[in-house]
Amino acid sequence: MAELAALEDPKAREVNERHGDDHGVNLGKLRAIAKRLRTQQELARQLWQTGDTAARLLAILVCRPKAFERDELDVMLREARTPKVHDWLVNNVVKKNPHAEELRLAWSADPDPVVASAGWALTTERVARRPEGLDLAALLDVIEAEMRDAPDRLQWAMNNCLAQIGIEHPEHRARAIDIGERLAVLKDYPTSPGCTSPYAPIWITEMVRRRQDS
Repeated sequence: MAELAALEDPKAREVNERHGDDHGVNLGKLRAIAKRLRTQQELARQLWQTGDTAARLLAILVCRPKAFERDELDVMLREARTPKVHDWLVNNVVKKNPHAEELRLAWSADPDPVVASAGWALTTERVARRPEGLDLAALLDVIEAEMRDAPDRLQWAMNNCLAQIGIEHPEHRARAIDIGERLAVLKDYPTSPGCTSPYAPIWITEMVRRRQDS
């Protein structure tokens, strides 16, 4: 904790806080510490219990993802209220854990929109990598009915799922684009030059074009 405190950079904190993340440690330096420490599951648990955002990010980097129990991950996700910790926990730990599918189903139906967004992130992973058993048409029904009025984090996660369905599954592409056009979610989202817009119709069309050109 003293080492992390010594790495605190006020400018980095200022940038991070604009995105809802309350820490000022450069992520490259954080990864260098993790590389030195290597995997230490018990240390990861201790770092997580501090409640400190930088410590929790380090915990995610040095933990053993498959070693967590289902209920432990559920508690951790509900405690992970900053976007970076939430995203890293889902992508670097939960997706690699044997309880991922059980958690996906439980979280997707959770009344807390931040928890539900984690369920949608896991669903998007399945849409792209293991779609067998998913009812993609039913997912599109839910997105069509709920995405426009969803809170920001949940809306973003649902939009990612919509785009992945359109990109990965040609039989649903026209409907995915149509839903995106009618809901117009993230249509005016500021996009840096050279980056693809998160607006689903543009995102789907661009990714499909790239694959056809490659």
